[in-house]
Amino acid sequence: MLDAALTAQLKQYLAMLREPIELVATVGDDAKSAQTRELLNEIAALSDKVTASFDGEDARVPSFSITRASARHATVRFAGLPLGHEFTSLVLALLWAGGHPPKVEQSVIDQIKALPGSHDFEAYFSLTCHNCPEVVQALTLMALNNPNISATLIEGGTHNAEVEARGVMAVPATFLGGTMWGSGKMTVEEILAKLDTGAVERAAAEISQKAPYEVLVIGGGPAGAAGAIYTARKGIRTGVVAERFGGQVQDTLGIENFISVSKTEGPKLAMALENHVKDYDVDVMNLQRAEKLIPAKDEGGLHEVVLANGASLKARTLILSTGARWRQMNVPGETEYANKGVAYCPHCDGPLFKGKRVAVIGGGNSGVEAAIDLAGLVAHVTLVEFDTQLRADAVLQAKLRSLPNVTIITSALSTEVKGDGSKVTALVYKDRNEETFHTIALEGIFVQIGLVPNTEWLKGTVALSQRGEIEIDAHGATSLPGIYAAGDCTTVPYKQIIIAMGAGATAALSAFDHLIRLPAPETVTENA
Repeated sequence: MLDAALTAQLKQYLAMLREPIELVATVGDDAKSAQTRELLNEIAALSDKVTASFDGEDARVPSFSITRASARHATVRFAGLPLGHEFTSLVLALLWAGGHPPKVEQSVIDQIKALPGSHDFEAYFSLTCHNCPEVVQALTLMALNNPNISATLIEGGTHNAEVEARGVMAVPATFLGGTMWGSGKMTVEEILAKLDTGAVERAAAEISQKAPYEVLVIGGGPAGAAGAIYTARKGIRTGVVAERFGGQVQDTLGIENFISVSKTEGPKLAMALENHVKDYDVDVMNLQRAEKLIPAKDEGGLHEVVLANGASLKARTLILSTGARWRQMNVPGETEYANKGVAYCPHCDGPLFKGKRVAVIGGGNSGVEAAIDLAGLVAHVTLVEFDTQLRADAVLQAKLRSLPNVTIITSALSTEVKGDGSKVTALVYKDRNEETFHTIALEGIFVQIGLVPNTEWLKGTVALSQRGEIEIDAHGATSLPGIYAAGDCTTVPYKQIIIAMGAGATAALSAFDHLIRLPAPETVTENA
């Protein structure tokens, strides 16, 4: 089941087990059950602290539980094989069940253990989804540390009938108590924040007590991380406010143009960014959204940033690096059928549309790449492009046109998403040449039409372009003294990870240059 490299790697990890664990499987006579039996036997053979049995009585076949032998409540259940992107989740589940400490803050573990009430989670994942492992691992951690929390993690390809019955059309999909509770990527901190109603108030109170910063970075993507590292290396007091550390990189699968790294994945790069920032004395405030900017009245004064939770932070200089988000079509039905056939991540959700008809909206590189990937999974792909021709690289266009199950429609304006109340059934578009409307019967629509800067909260403060981008000069300076900006939220012409990092460094150096020319502050200290 496992190749030699994975077997050797897993054996090393299992040597870290501190106490025995039990694997109990429910299997049948099908091929997936045979694979489950083979995998669990291989795992058990690698450590004398692991036992495997096949007399489970779970309703889902195949499935298996991982239980700490000394504490029967410490258990997590997988329905289907957690391989592919979820192999790491399997390894961590084995380690945590076996007493190996997780690499999370102790405060997070304490919050999990103190969480009141009973919570029965079910989460659906696919083996090609790069956003799923974070949810799978978060729920695993919670189930293994609180006896009142259960987690069943379901591989959609194995339990496809269940996926169809529950209307799951996007992963990760999280159910709580049998009801849809969350869709998309969530960290353990985000899950706890939704469950623990007092967490927001406690965080706001803690943040409001923080002393002013010399540099406050708003945003935790590549630009924000680079800015924070560069200012911290100067020895100045630096803070980072991030709605989601890593930003849109977290949603990117293959990265092959990050110079010096031949190939990586977005979540791996995001983790590397966060770890690099943590190497320095940077105060990172994750899961916090900036909502209002109050510029300093005088040059050298303190700028104020008000957060969505009501807290406010002050700083002598700011670096705005709030990034961008996927642009929506903004047509009737799109919002109503989001995660019910309308999707934005072909890598995550593509396997759920196997054998079905889908459309891809957008003829740039992202759209054409998505259509190529989906063509290997679905029955038919229709690519819909507003312009008179595709805008993707020639090599991608050539590949797309070589595929037998792809139709390309140009000069087409998407006008409506239709559905039956529970799922998408069709896309309506207007032929811009003949001014006629057409309907494409399908089950899925993947939107790939570019980015929108996350700058709505800045309107009326710094100067913005017609597209809503923050206007900056060659030094990353905005229209206001002491406020700099970097990355995809700015007027920089190319939205690329490596360019965002360079822009973040530029903004940080400019902020430092600005600071050293200001009079010394009176009370910018830890105890201010």
